[in-house]
Amino acid sequence: MRDPLSVLTEAFTSFLFGKVETTRLPVRTSTGQAQAVYLPTAAPGLGDSGVIIGREVYSGKGYIYDPFQLYGQQLPAPHWLVLGESGNGKSALEKTYVLRQLRFRDRQVVVLDAQGEDGAGEWNLIAQELGITPIRLDAMAALDHGIRLNPLDPAITTTGQLALLRTIIEVAMGHGLDERSGFALKVAHAYVNGTSTDRQPVLMDIVEQLRHPEPESAEAMNVDLDDVRAWGLDVALVLDRLVDGDLRGMFDGPTTVGIDLDAPLIVFDLSHIDRNSIAMPILMAIVGVWLEHTWIRPDRKKRIFLVEEAWHIINSPFVAQLFQRLLKFGRRLGLSFVAVVHHLSDVVDGAAAREAAAILKMASTRTIYAQKADEARATGRVLGLPRWAVEIIPTLTPGIAVWDVNGNVQVVKHLVTEAELPLVFTDRAMTENSEASDAADAAEARRAGLLPPDPHRSREPYEPHEDMRAAEWEAEQRAALLERQREYDESSESTVA
Repeated sequence: MRDPLSVLTEAFTSFLFGKVETTRLPVRTSTGQAQAVYLPTAAPGLGDSGVIIGREVYSGKGYIYDPFQLYGQQLPAPHWLVLGESGNGKSALEKTYVLRQLRFRDRQVVVLDAQGEDGAGEWNLIAQELGITPIRLDAMAALDHGIRLNPLDPAITTTGQLALLRTIIEVAMGHGLDERSGFALKVAHAYVNGTSTDRQPVLMDIVEQLRHPEPESAEAMNVDLDDVRAWGLDVALVLDRLVDGDLRGMFDGPTTVGIDLDAPLIVFDLSHIDRNSIAMPILMAIVGVWLEHTWIRPDRKKRIFLVEEAWHIINSPFVAQLFQRLLKFGRRLGLSFVAVVHHLSDVVDGAAAREAAAILKMASTRTIYAQKADEARATGRVLGLPRWAVEIIPTLTPGIAVWDVNGNVQVVKHLVTEAELPLVFTDRAMTENSEASDAADAAEARRAGLLPPDPHRSREPYEPHEDMRAAEWEAEQRAALLERQREYDESSESTVA
C-alpha cells in the first residue's frame, strides 16, 4: 500500500503542473528492430507501372516513369524536357529509356539524331541492334542515290505542303512572308499541284512556276504579270538553295521508296549537317511536317518523338510554332515529345522566347542534370522548382538528376544494365568490338557514376573504395545527399531566426 503522504503530494503536484509522465525503463534492442520505431519518410512515387529509370536517392525505392501511364491522372501532358551539361548522363538516359519503352509492343519512337562521329550518328548502334537502317540525311550522299524527303509528297495534305513551304522560306529569310510573296507562292503551289498528275510534284516545279508565272495567276487578282513575277523572286531564290544549292539532293526529288514508317524505331541521322547552319532548322521543319502527315495516325499506338540539340528548333520562331502544333497531338493521338537541351538560357533568351515559353509550359516532366549554380538558379526560376532542388543541382554527380513530374520532385539515380552498356557508350563501341572494349565501357560507366563499383573486383591495398558493394555504394550516395539537405535545412532555420 502506498504512503498516504506520497499520494497527497502527487495529487497536489498534478493539480499545479499537470500530469507527471512516468519514467520508463531503458530497453536493450538491435538497430534492425529499433528502426521500426522511426519510420523513414519519403515523397510518394509515381506508381509501379511503366519504365524503370533507376532508384530514388533519398528513399532507395525503384523509380518508374511512363508518360502514357501517368497521363490524365498525374500528368496533364505527356511531354518531357531534359536539361543538363554534357557528360552528366543525358545521352545514357535517353537511350535506355527508348530501349525499355520498345519492350512494349504498342510503342513507336522517332529520334532526330544530331550528334555523332566516325561518319555515323550516336544512335547508329541501337538501330543496328534492332535491325533498323537509320535515315541518313546528307546532301552529298543524297546526290548519289541517298535518302530524299519530298516536301510536296502526296502523303502530305495540300494545306500541309503550303504551310511547310512557308516555314522553310521564313526560316531561311529570318522573317515572315509578306502578303505579296505569300500570294505568289500560293498560286505557284496551286498550279503545280493541279498540273502534276502523272508523277510526284517536286520543288523544282515550284521554283520554275515562281520564275515564270502563268497569266491566269495575274488575271485572278487583276495585277500585272511582271508584278507577280517580282513578288515571287525572293521566294524562288530561297527554294533554289534546296534545289541547286548546299542542301540539294535531300528534298528536290520524290520521297525515297522503302522508308519504313511502321518500324518500332525510326532514326533520322542529321550528324552530317552543320548544327550551327541554317540547314538544321530547315531540316527540322521538313522532318516535323513530314512526320505530322505521314507517321502520326489514329491507330492507338503510343509514339515518342525525341529531339536532340532541341534549341535549334525552339530558337527559330517559325519552326517552334510548327512544333507547338505537333505537340498538341500528344493528347489526341498519343504523342510524347522529348526535347533535350544543354542550357535553358539557350532557348528562353533566344529569338523565339515566347514560343519557347509555350513549349516549356507543355512539358509536364522536367529532368535536370548538374548545372553551374547561376544556371541552376535561372532554371529554377523558369521551371518553378523548389529551393532545395535548385540548391542541390550544382552538386549532382553524373547519372543523378532532379526529376519534376508535374510538381512531384525527386532526386533519381539512373541505372544502366550491363546488357545496355555497349549501346549506351557509343564512342568506344563504334571503333572497337571485343570483350576488352566491353570491360572498358563498364569501367567508363562506373567512373561516370552510371553503374555501381564492381562487387567482384579484388581488393587493392590503396583502393579500398573500389570494392564497395552496390548497396553500400547507393547508401553512401543517399547519405551524402541527405547530409546536404540537413545542412541546407539548418542554414534556412538560422536565417529565419
